[in-house]
Amino acid sequence: MSDAAPKLAYWHVWADDDGVSHQTRCALTGFEMQSMGGKASPQWNDHLLTGEAHLMFCELPVGWTGDWHENPKPQWIVVVSGRWFVETMDGTRAEMGPGDVSFGGDQGCKDPGDGKVGHRSGTVGDEPAKLMLVQLGPKWSGAKPGAFD
Repeated sequence: MSDAAPKLAYWHVWADDDGVSHQTRCALTGFEMQSMGGKASPQWNDHLLTGEAHLMFCELPVGWTGDWHENPKPQWIVVVSGRWFVETMDGTRAEMGPGDVSFGGDQGCKDPGDGKVGHRSGTVGDEPAKLMLVQLGPKWSGAKPGAFD
């Protein structure tokens, strides 16, 4: 077993002070070796936050597109199967597949006059994208990159 704490990469969707959305590649780095209890061997855990959250699973059909919108709530998104993309106002497009993680914190975007506010997303390929979402409270609305590192 390695003694070096792991890192978990994720995409962070966020809005700058001018209301333009971006995506930044970040990493969770607060892992500590701990047992989950009982006789379970220690494992690497990163306790990000505690409190009320809304957990949901969704399936985006083949060819699905979510035209320009902000994330409805600050939310962690984990791709379970299939592929999807997220494109932000700055033109960055990230494609994600099984096991990829992103955080949607682009609340507070402003319309630059072309109706492209927040981000757009959609499925990639010939199978649905199955996602797990963990929606957080308003405290995390508009969280900037580094908020969880």
